[in-house]
Amino acid sequence: MKTALITGITGQDGSYLGEFLLKKGYRVFGLQRRSSTVTTGRVEHLLEGGVTVVSGDLIDENSLIRALEAVEPDEVYNLGAQSFVPASWNQPLLTGEITALGVTRILEAIRIVNPKIRFYQASSSEMFGKVQETPQTEKTPFYPRSPYGVAKVYGHWITVNYRESYDLFAVSGILFNHESPRRGLEFVTRKITYGAARIRAGLQTELRLGNLDAKRDWGFAGDYVRAMWLMLQQKTPDDYVVATGETHSVREVCQIAFERVGLDYRRHVAQDRALFRPAEVHVLTGDASKARKKLKWRPEVDFRGLIEMMVDADMALVDGLIRSSALKR
Repeated sequence: MKTALITGITGQDGSYLGEFLLKKGYRVFGLQRRSSTVTTGRVEHLLEGGVTVVSGDLIDENSLIRALEAVEPDEVYNLGAQSFVPASWNQPLLTGEITALGVTRILEAIRIVNPKIRFYQASSSEMFGKVQETPQTEKTPFYPRSPYGVAKVYGHWITVNYRESYDLFAVSGILFNHESPRRGLEFVTRKITYGAARIRAGLQTELRLGNLDAKRDWGFAGDYVRAMWLMLQQKTPDDYVVATGETHSVREVCQIAFERVGLDYRRHVAQDRALFRPAEVHVLTGDASKARKKLKWRPEVDFRGLIEMMVDADMALVDGLIRSSALKR
């Protein structure tokens, strides 16, 4: 039986990856930093179903060493990060400390404790930023346009450096945008699907968004964690772009989401210049040919199916909150 340690276990990707690995028969541990507020909402079912939480923090190398010694993992998946792009402008130093230097700390811990551990680094399409070619591949030059993107570039290259310098089995998955009903409410897709559900229920009338013409390559998080696992099952370590190859605008997300609830988005969505990024990333499109060929990976959920899945989940969530509120009266 293999053992895996996941940083960022309480996030969207961590919850789907934990589910996936449990089904594969793994012993699964999740790294969680100590905080005054314990946020395990996405993984409560996993904690009951076999995932064990261990204490550790990406800003404290000693805690990572202790976690690796206690868990003795075969695989480490580093999904932990300050991962919200707009927040990286307000907290650039914290973003660098966790999202960039945190990668070095965990790689150092692996090198010290057991260099045979296989390591996955969650890289990001935000590294491409002001894109130098379309579509983007593993060889496309990086040009990040946010502190988050810059931190991810550092994390990506330090992973490559440790692989080449210390012969670690260390890979980076350059994942393009991937969403799900478990996405945080601060992310634009979930902001839209939850907003549409609330407007349908009469709880609000307007949804304010930033650049409606920004285009992204959006996939389903459940599909993308499968690619993470596949990367660590190969004979040799390498980096892979994971994407659908399709580009859709924020406006299209609005159109599908509001159609699903029987409304016209143009009557409810307002564009707010205050919500635009200081340096905008206008279009991202990934070429996952390498992953398709070498990993035999391909996405199973299409764009419309993804947005409708999220809307349906948010309608159920909002309806449940309304019923719960009514019962309390």
